[in-house]
Amino acid sequence: MVFTFETDFDLTDPEEGESIAVNGTCLTARDMKGNRFTADVSPESLSRTTLGGLRPGDRVNLERALRLSDRLGGHLVSGHVDAVGRVKERRPAGEFTLFTFSLPPFLGKYVIEKGSITIDGVSLTVNSRKNDAFSVSIIPHTLEITTLGELIPGSRVNIEVDIIGKYVESLLAEKSVRPGAGGINPAFLAEHGFFK
Repeated sequence: MVFTFETDFDLTDPEEGESIAVNGTCLTARDMKGNRFTADVSPESLSRTTLGGLRPGDRVNLERALRLSDRLGGHLVSGHVDAVGRVKERRPAGEFTLFTFSLPPFLGKYVIEKGSITIDGVSLTVNSRKNDAFSVSIIPHTLEITTLGELIPGSRVNIEVDIIGKYVESLLAEKSVRPGAGGINPAFLAEHGFFK
């Protein structure tokens, strides 16, 4: 499927082939003209994200790829959506809005209280997690400048969990199947590039 997006920022700086996240899904931008770009969306992306449900005129969240020299103001987001969830509840909480989202069971181990999670490409902090759901508080500014303000109970969203938890799990699994595997220690961390 091919999508053309119109941005509210100028596309003279991004280069052809640059990654731009659309609702948290990393896409390769091409045919950049003025404030428009086109992206091909693979069957894999359509099956694992909400992009297939977009209609002409729908608003989307856009984010350019981070340069290595940029300030990191949130958590590391890869643009690789882990699953689609749904809004279970939306309610006011003072000046904030509290959302509860469904969480596929296989992702539960990566979601922790005060940890990071991405909803439709927006980096958020988890308030709490219980079984198959988690909640976040969203400030008015975020509701205004992203599509999160349009969400209602039942809305489908793209979820990306914090990548660090997945890497730690992978490293621990690898260590446990190798002969002579021990626990995490300074040698293990150095071997896997955490420090020198």
